Amino acid sequence: MSPVPSGAEAIRDAFDAYQSAFRAITRRAPRRFAQRDWQGVHSDAVERLDLYRKVVDRTLTWIQAYLPDHVHDRPLWNHLKTSYSALVVGREDRELAETFFNSITRRVFSTVGVDRSTEFVEPDFQAPPPAGREPFLITFPRPNSTAELVRAILGTCAFRAPYADLESDIQTAAARIDHALAQAGGPALEHVEIVTAVFYRGKGAYLVGRMQLAGQSWPLLLCLLHEPEGVVIDAVITDEDAVSIVFGFTHSYFHVEVDRPYSLVHFLKSVMPHKRIAELYITLGYNKHGKTELYRDLRRQLAETDEIFQVAPGTAGLVMVTFMLPGFDVVFKVIRDRFAAPKTTTRERVRSKYQLVFRHDRAGRLVDAQEFEHLEFDRHRFDPALLAELLQAAASTVSVAGDRVVISHLYTERRLVPLDLFLRNSPPLLALDAVHDYGQALRDLAATNIFPGDILLKNFGVTRHGRVVFYDYDELALLTDCNFRDLPEPEGIEEEAQPEPWFYVGESDLFPAEFLTFIGFKADERSQFLGAHAELLRVHFWRQIQDRIQAGEILDIFPYHDRHRLHPER
Repeated sequence: MSPVPSGAEAIRDAFDAYQSAFRAITRRAPRRFAQRDWQGVHSDAVERLDLYRKVVDRTLTWIQAYLPDHVHDRPLWNHLKTSYSALVVGREDRELAETFFNSITRRVFSTVGVDRSTEFVEPDFQAPPPAGREPFLITFPRPNSTAELVRAILGTCAFRAPYADLESDIQTAAARIDHALAQAGGPALEHVEIVTAVFYRGKGAYLVGRMQLAGQSWPLLLCLLHEPEGVVIDAVITDEDAVSIVFGFTHSYFHVEVDRPYSLVHFLKSVMPHKRIAELYITLGYNKHGKTELYRDLRRQLAETDEIFQVAPGTAGLVMVTFMLPGFDVVFKVIRDRFAAPKTTTRERVRSKYQLVFRHDRAGRLVDAQEFEHLEFDRHRFDPALLAELLQAAASTVSVAGDRVVISHLYTERRLVPLDLFLRNSPPLLALDAVHDYGQALRDLAATNIFPGDILLKNFGVTRHGRVVFYDYDELALLTDCNFRDLPEPEGIEEEAQPEPWFYVGESDLFPAEFLTFIGFKADERSQFLGAHAELLRVHFWRQIQDRIQAGEILDIFPYHDRHRLHPER
């Protein structure tokens, strides 16, 4: 048999195996929710994140055995690509199938830049994938009452667990929706579309849809929790910004069973028009295809503008060189070859921190980073000062070949305003709000067993929604690995006057009483922080969080504001 059709079929079969395993893990989510098995939720999330690489590795092993003399035969792979394309043309998930093929060929050839002969640089087919047999949306016509609408929506999903007080929640949720409509001038509700699949993440289950209102489209998000007393509607969200935060790049990925990812992503895009298609694929757990879409966005930005890469604003990092393209809402981070004092980490440890963040609950406070290898750009697209810094500081990663710049490894993150610059340049009220949220970010990270390590303001950023998040991971640590200590009292004037500690300080020792000394708040910012978060400066706070985590407790963190909750005191 010719190696071309059988090789293409084998790669298609490997992709099918990946999709089958991905869906099997995802399909556990309703049972985990019904049984309040939060540890199982976490283990499923990690297992699913690790799945893609395992399948790709296994496929590569098979290819090397099947094509021992032709593994690097580019004409053969060009034929394989054509044959594979014909195999996936009618699939509902063909865009994911194309990305899977790319993952194989880029590993085989260690492709620098792109190679149209062996990978799908752009989709092979411009038309969307075919419609599936089963609808992924349910349409609810104009109801007699909003309570009737909420009841009908809930009736489409069976949680295999009783509600705590269903009728009360329905009435309260309906009242929230009615209030939102009244605040907008009372637009007539024409119909509502709800995704048939439930979105699960952490302790939450989410019903996602949109309301058609007299020529307008509003999101509708019902957020449910399974409390000890039963399932409750915890929040109702009808504004785009708040829904966008729930689906944001600082949260872990949803587990939602979907046969037609393209259709679902484009529906979500209609609900959250400011989000990139790439980000929506990523939030559904298809992070590899999200990377494909992000790279395509970058290529389009370069093709349609004359912008050049330049150093990103903010304090230069000791571990990373960070740069940007002005019209592109992403930063690019390259690890330096050497780290200036006081940094004592290594390249391998830095990469391990990013891997930790990838596999950890990000709690809405850690920026999702995408890892890229073997990128290639035109040299003239780099600011000379930036290129000089990259070649001097990261020569093991960045090189120039003629008129091309090759970057063997980098991370991308959403571009944010560094918190220190935000506080410096914002009106006082906005700055104080950010100070308050900075403290809340430390609390939320602690609740998910994360301590940032370096709590300086420059290592945090502010999103377009005003949320403070952390993005500099080289000193990040598990909270339970930290040793929080009170400052010893000096025994005399000589000890008190010493510039360095007169007592032993271990590598994991932290002194909360000193945090404010390092943060560098102005007087009004300091007062704001102390008024809301003074307990963060005491050892007791951190130790009691450690105790709760070590006891196996999963602490609550909500991806929405208290104002959206039906019973915030619950």
